[in-house]
Amino acid sequence: MKLYHSLSQIGFLKKSYAFKFLFVAFIGIHIPLIGILFYVLYYNHSVSATSILIFSLVMTLLATLLTLLVLNHLIKPISIASKALDDYRNNRRLSILPTEYSDEAGLLLCNIQESIYESESFINEKQDLIYMLSHDLKNFAGNPQGLARLIISENPSESVRQLAELICESTNLQFRYIENFIKLLQEQDRVVKGNLEMRMISFPNILPFINEQVEQRLIDKNIKLSLNLEMVEAKLRIDEGLLVQVLVNLISNAVKFSYFDSEVKVRIYTEDGRFIVTVTDNGIGFDKTQIDELFKKFTKMSRLGTANESSTGIGLYLCKKIIEKNKGKLTASSDGKNKGAEFRIEFEL
Repeated sequence: MKLYHSLSQIGFLKKSYAFKFLFVAFIGIHIPLIGILFYVLYYNHSVSATSILIFSLVMTLLATLLTLLVLNHLIKPISIASKALDDYRNNRRLSILPTEYSDEAGLLLCNIQESIYESESFINEKQDLIYMLSHDLKNFAGNPQGLARLIISENPSESVRQLAELICESTNLQFRYIENFIKLLQEQDRVVKGNLEMRMISFPNILPFINEQVEQRLIDKNIKLSLNLEMVEAKLRIDEGLLVQVLVNLISNAVKFSYFDSEVKVRIYTEDGRFIVTVTDNGIGFDKTQIDELFKKFTKMSRLGTANESSTGIGLYLCKKIIEKNKGKLTASSDGKNKGAEFRIEFEL
């Protein structure tokens, strides 16, 4: 930016980015000519045509190289603007751009700066509005549920009781959808603000947190969790807490769709320069044609588990979102219904 800033201080170049390029190109074109003139006029010995030709070629190559280097520095505002957009689009990182210049590049920097901050403000306002509406919707749903519970407490007739219980069940379903919707927004916001720096993750340190969160689910269905830890640590571009959340979701999903007295296997290993985690079960599985549907939010494949456990419809969607946002890959495979399933996480090492 120093060259761009210096040229912007020159009066006739201040308002035009194109003139800056033309000015640099003009100087670059005339450097060989000036060099040849000095060579011919001030060289003490006789000058042959061959020496003039060689000198002209050398000066032209040097001038071209110098001009290209200067022009490369002159496009710095464009590269800075592009990086700012990429940082915000990929990492939700706000950049502070120089906005004091009055030419086309300066206007571009200014517009990008304003657009990024307006977009961030819009996202924050939208989320605040959604949280507020979700809170109000819970209140609206709570009123009929409170009335229905009051009716049940008065020992009404069987038909009235059934209707009141139906109202309670319906409002509970509404509460669950609202809570899942809020959770989806919160997790998406957390993912896009994640830091993609490399960090060392120790798996013996995070496994107790995973066990703690899935232990009760395993006990309820008498399912054994087998952990095959073939490496103790890896340097990955993912937050440790997010990785724990993904593994907990995948293991919980495997338990949900596994039969009683079965086994869920987790393997952590490396292969061909990749870090890999697989979560495998012997549960109800799925058809290969349904794989894409698995990772959609509020998917149509949202179904009850083998013990009638409910499904939010966003768990696998969030897992895939988290892994892909952190430069990894999450895939699923199954040999068909009632033949189990495998979910596979991959990161380049």
